[in-house]
Amino acid sequence: MSEVVVKPSHGHEASASKARLRLWLKLLKATKHVEAELRENFRTGFDTTLPRFDVMAALYRDEQGLKMSELSSVLRVSNGNVTGIVDRLVDDGILVRVPVDNDRRATTVRLTTAGREQFEAMASSHERWIDCLLDGIEADEVPHLSEQLECIARKSTKGED
Repeated sequence: MSEVVVKPSHGHEASASKARLRLWLKLLKATKHVEAELRENFRTGFDTTLPRFDVMAALYRDEQGLKMSELSSVLRVSNGNVTGIVDRLVDDGILVRVPVDNDRRATTVRLTTAGREQFEAMASSHERWIDCLLDGIEADEVPHLSEQLECIARKSTKGED
C-alpha cells in the first residue's frame, strides 16, 4: 500500500491550494445538488431514472445502435451495470436488440421509434431543468467556465490512454 505524503505549503502556494480545495468542495456540492434535482425531475416527470436517460442519450446519438460493450464504454460503467437497464428498456419497448452479423454472442441495442420520441421529450425537459438550475451563471461566463472545466477533465484523463 502506498503512503500519501503531504508536503507543507508556504505562503501563496498554501492559500492557492486551500482555495482550490474549497472550490472542489463547492463543485462537488453543486454537482450533487444538480444530480439530485435531475433524479427527482426524471422520477416525477417521466417515471424514469437518470441512468435510463443516460443509456437512451448514448443510443440517441448513434442511430445504428451500439454493442453492449460499446455502450458500457461510452457510459464508462461495467457491462453488468448496463445490462439490467437495457433489459428493462427492452421490456418497456424503448430499445430493441439486434443480432450482430458473424457474431452469435453479440447484439446491438438501439432506440425504437417510440424510444426516440420519448427521449426527445425527456431531453427537452432536461435542457430546461439544467437552464433553470444554472441560471445564476451569466451566459457570457459559460464559455470561460466550460474551458476551465474541460482543462480539468483533460488533466484527469491523460493517464487513461
